[in-house]
Amino acid sequence: MKQEKEIMQRISVLSAGKSRPGRVSYKKWFAAFILTFLAAAGAVMLLVAYVDPFFQYHKPLEDFPYQVDNQVNQNPGMAKHMDYDSVILGSSMTVNFNTHWFEELMGLETLKLSYSGAFPKDQANIMDIIFADAREVDAVFLGIDVITYSGGVEETKYPIPEYLYDDTVWNDIPYLLNKDVLLQYIMRPLADPDKTDLSTVYASWWTEDYYNKQWVMHNYVAAKPAEEEAEQDKFVENIKANMDSNICPYIEANPDTEFYVFYPPYSILYWNDVLQEKQLEAVLREYEYISERLFAYDNVKVFFFPNQEWIICNLDNYADYSHYHPDINRYMTECFASGEHRVTKGNLEEELEEMRRIVLGYDFEELFSVEY
Repeated sequence: MKQEKEIMQRISVLSAGKSRPGRVSYKKWFAAFILTFLAAAGAVMLLVAYVDPFFQYHKPLEDFPYQVDNQVNQNPGMAKHMDYDSVILGSSMTVNFNTHWFEELMGLETLKLSYSGAFPKDQANIMDIIFADAREVDAVFLGIDVITYSGGVEETKYPIPEYLYDDTVWNDIPYLLNKDVLLQYIMRPLADPDKTDLSTVYASWWTEDYYNKQWVMHNYVAAKPAEEEAEQDKFVENIKANMDSNICPYIEANPDTEFYVFYPPYSILYWNDVLQEKQLEAVLREYEYISERLFAYDNVKVFFFPNQEWIICNLDNYADYSHYHPDINRYMTECFASGEHRVTKGNLEEELEEMRRIVLGYDFEELFSVEY
């Protein structure tokens, strides 16, 4: 029994001795894994920072085929590091502007920073960057959609990635170690290079075939009729708050910047919705209130395009009830340069009355009598 006990003790000692190299080997493997992981993460971060597809640290590399298709994530970097002396701001009503037109007609090096479905807060967020560090900006072309100016003061179309909108580098890990950034904005462009033309960036996907009356009417769904007429000042309180917080402070703080503020020309179908919802006078009051606020500034020019009958009543100019052909964007650019369709305190009421005349006099019954 004593011999057997000694043998068992020796076996136990030997087994313990053999296990030590295994533990040492495991620790070495784990340490190697951690070092490899950190090295790989560091390499990815360096690659993203070097290419910088969201332009957070520098302007574009000359030979890299950048893909620019993410307004929320890429606009702030472009505003920080691109070369420009003027900007285009607004919703999808502004995406079909070609920045070469502004150079041709007004001698401006223009950067397009559109946000589809933009709220006033979206404009404020990007203007914080545009006007940072006293950057000299000659002109801002701001499209105003009265639809969104009655929204909340802090409301944005999409959640804002704060780490891309501030100047802090320590919180940029979600950008530097982002799988989509690496695969979609670095690897994919390298595999299939097709560099985005910044002069037409964010342009709508509709081809010429989509701009026709039949397509528009086939896809149009009218608003549900309201029972009661909306009060004339229904939207004014919210609009006042948005102008006070998100628009006017930037105009006041940058008196050397010329603000070209314009109202886009939605089609007559938009106005059919307004009538269905019994909001005609309330919507016209929106235009009136915003314009009157803007007239107070010497560095603001206001352009009124909604009552251009030749545009809004020809549905061949549209791809849906509100989005117009790029030719209309070109026309508006020409007006910015010439001053045509500028509205002032002296002719505002006349322009609004023309809008009222077009809407109330339009034959909607004939429009809807045809099957599309």
